[in-house]
Amino acid sequence: MAHHEQSPAGRIDTGQAHSARVYDYILGGKDHYPVDVAAGNAMCAEWPALPVHMRANRAFMHRAARHLARTEGVRQFLDIGTGLPTSPNLHEIVQAERPDAGVVYVDNDPIVLAHARALLTSSPEGRTAYVDADMRGTEAVLGSPAFQNILDLGEPVGLMVIGMVHFIMPPDDHTLVRRLLDPLPSGSFLAMTIGTADFAPDEVGRVAGEYARRGMPMRLRTRTEAEAFFAGLDLVDPGLCQVHHWRPDADAPDCDDRDVAMYGAVARKP
Repeated sequence: MAHHEQSPAGRIDTGQAHSARVYDYILGGKDHYPVDVAAGNAMCAEWPALPVHMRANRAFMHRAARHLARTEGVRQFLDIGTGLPTSPNLHEIVQAERPDAGVVYVDNDPIVLAHARALLTSSPEGRTAYVDADMRGTEAVLGSPAFQNILDLGEPVGLMVIGMVHFIMPPDDHTLVRRLLDPLPSGSFLAMTIGTADFAPDEVGRVAGEYARRGMPMRLRTRTEAEAFFAGLDLVDPGLCQVHHWRPDADAPDCDDRDVAMYGAVARKP
């Protein structure tokens, strides 16, 4: 069953680059504009490994979601900052393991809203919904009918915050994640990826500068700062690490650590 919940869609600003569309362009998608192409080209000129980094981030999401559904038995997920649909999407991953799984997608980008129908192709047994809301407005997420109707807070929930918090400045970053996690029951999980400049500081710093010049400031975090998001939670093996080192698939291509600027982890709420 699919559900589409939205507030009136905002106008798509084709004159300013948007992080979701830049991501789409660099990964070979088709939902972007010339301003996003220019931004993506400038960023890749500063750090040619950027596509490798973005693919590693996406692959982590797939593995983390599969682990939660297959190994931890999680049947419901809240995906913050969904981005443009690129198959396989979260519901495709988890419903392949558990056909009755429910997924609530959250994003506030008008172009994502325009493509939301592509996300809403749930298995017959499962449920998906799309909520038009900003991560910063946690009340809109938690108060949405989709959250309240699809997510049963008597059972664990997988909270997915993938490639988002480097666009959230302190102190809002930790507060927002905790506001989303706090209502979820014991036994729920947090899966996150967190941007860092620890492994290629010069190159990644220049990419961050390109983002900032295009109206998308970001905060890159050290390992210690990344670990702080998981305080009080029980990390799943292998703990916090670069995303390509988190339970890699047997056939995963070799990847230089300098080409991946993202920490990732999955942790259980006690």
